[in-house]
Amino acid sequence: QVQLVESGGGLVQPGGSLTLSCTASGSIFSIYTMGWYRQAPGKQRELVARILTGLTGGRTNYADSVKGRFTISRDNTKNMVYLQMNSLKPEDTAVYYCNAYNPLRSYEYWGQGTQVTVSS
Repeated sequence: QVQLVESGGGLVQPGGSLTLSCTASGSIFSIYTMGWYRQAPGKQRELVARILTGLTGGRTNYADSVKGRFTISRDNTKNMVYLQMNSLKPEDTAVYYCNAYNPLRSYEYWGQGTQVTVSS
């Protein structure tokens, strides 16, 4: 079983920046698609960003709401994925979850979540 652990959440002022990290263990990391989701109070969990496997060139996808502000990246040598968040807005406030799935998406894993709060 793949274990995912997020870190880096916290309180930041509007316009500020924050970087989240996710460490994966328990399986071969390089062939897993990795992503970040978030769930704000009273809302459904939504995809924030996704980065495909190195086998596919590491192509990325972003929610329209974060394009140009967030950047997802991965380091396969460290079994880690990152989410750099810039120009943060109050509406970015949510619990952010690390996600992983294997090539056929027959297995999917989630981290425990890390709170990001954007407020003055």
